[in-house]
Amino acid sequence: MPKEIIRCPWCGTDPLYMKYHDEEWGVPLHDDHKLFEFIVLEGFQAGLSWRTILYKRENFRKAFDGFNAEKIARYSEKKVERLMNDAGIIRNKLKIAATITNAQAYLDIVEQIGSFDKYLWQFTEGRVITNKWKSLKELPARTKESDAMSKKLKEDGFKFVGSTICYANMQATGMVNDHLLDCHRYKLVK
Repeated sequence: MPKEIIRCPWCGTDPLYMKYHDEEWGVPLHDDHKLFEFIVLEGFQAGLSWRTILYKRENFRKAFDGFNAEKIARYSEKKVERLMNDAGIIRNKLKIAATITNAQAYLDIVEQIGSFDKYLWQFTEGRVITNKWKSLKELPARTKESDAMSKKLKEDGFKFVGSTICYANMQATGMVNDHLLDCHRYKLVK
């Protein structure tokens, strides 16, 4: 009889959520383009569930030109109008405007320091913070690192990057390992 796979309980039995948990969440990410995608998606997630965003992720990729920051930074009002009429994404004008602003800020950072990866990972000193949680109740919504990240991102022109959003981003991109101790992924991403 095959051994039951233990996962973090937040992914439940939803196949897409389980796949995301098993293949992406908490895996250290160092690709600038993907890091930008996560910042955009986390901003859209504000006030919503990650499940909602995950199910619309392919639509977001299509609507936002594959998260090409150079293209997004130059979006016109006409493009914003098209996005506001796209039922496949979250149609929030403030979040769409923030995505354009964030693309511009992202490009400035990459030009100034060479990589968004280096910029984001400075908040964990370039290493994964490995936590040892036994239950979801122990997971924080924010930390001193996410507070610092949020403050710096805002100073550098980003929008929809509060500390809670930054901590969710740190979890998703593997800057912190918040898989529970008994989760099969805990040791794999450690």
